[in-house]
Amino acid sequence: MSLDRRDPEGAIAEAAKAYSNWGRWGEDDVLGTLNFLDEAKRREGAALVRRGVSFSLSQRFDMNGPQKGWRRRTNPVHTMLDTGTDAALGNQGFPHGIGGADDVIAMPLQCSTQWDGLGHIFDHGKAWNGRAAEKVVTSGGDLVTGIEHMAPYVAGRGVLLDVGRVVGTDGELPDGFAITEEHLGQTAEAHGVTVGRGDIVLVRTGHLARARRAGWGDYAGGPAPGLSFTSAGWLHGSEIAAIATDTWGFEVRPNEFDNAFQPLHQVVIPNVGLLIGEMWDLDALAADCADDGVYEFWLTAAPLPITGAVGSPVSPIAVK
Repeated sequence: MSLDRRDPEGAIAEAAKAYSNWGRWGEDDVLGTLNFLDEAKRREGAALVRRGVSFSLSQRFDMNGPQKGWRRRTNPVHTMLDTGTDAALGNQGFPHGIGGADDVIAMPLQCSTQWDGLGHIFDHGKAWNGRAAEKVVTSGGDLVTGIEHMAPYVAGRGVLLDVGRVVGTDGELPDGFAITEEHLGQTAEAHGVTVGRGDIVLVRTGHLARARRAGWGDYAGGPAPGLSFTSAGWLHGSEIAAIATDTWGFEVRPNEFDNAFQPLHQVVIPNVGLLIGEMWDLDALAADCADDGVYEFWLTAAPLPITGAVGSPVSPIAVK
């Protein structure tokens, strides 16, 4: 796909029409590309557990995160409701010396490692499967495609494409680097791995590693490497179940048009029905994959079944 930087509207419309999955799984579908992740694919993924070593792919949820308040997104606020001090001072009122601690957290659902649900992005007022956005997501939440519907299904064969290591310098891609279908294919070939129907694909750019070394800076919303708009055809044609990156916004920033905001989101979420993850920590897994040469693994990454949510924190675990 060639891009006219002056015409994001035309490019989005063309891609949306070419790669639409509307109606593919029936008019009532609420899972989108997760339909590709079936029982056979889960058995294939489970068979990849050989060493039993596991990796957390989640950032920590605390006040030291990347958020700066854009569109009211803040870092998590963790507050204690009961503490050891309360217990030691006898303030809890429990019998026979028992005491305890309780806590609460307040946070936007997409402030750290997370999934974008199908109700997160609309295309000209249309949500996933061609539904009217105003009838899908209201003040009561996502009434149709709430992320709770996906919770039982996000587990299967994971594949790491460490584009930062294969294409980049010292394991990292520079800000503004657009990852094309060719880069993805080159990386898969270098890793000796295939990508196909039902896979959960993890794309490492090295952006999170750089942010941890140099400070958060503009990690949230600023310039970053990421998927090129031209990768929409690959994201559709490969029939992957989901994809996640180590960046704030999944797609390359600045975007590849003169005046645009997250155009690839506008194509792949409401039109393709693709589950997208962002701000995943892929560094430890990538180091292990580079050591043993195995870039496929069992991956479980269920969203919290928050009724009506359009996104969810996630604590993904990869097991090799």
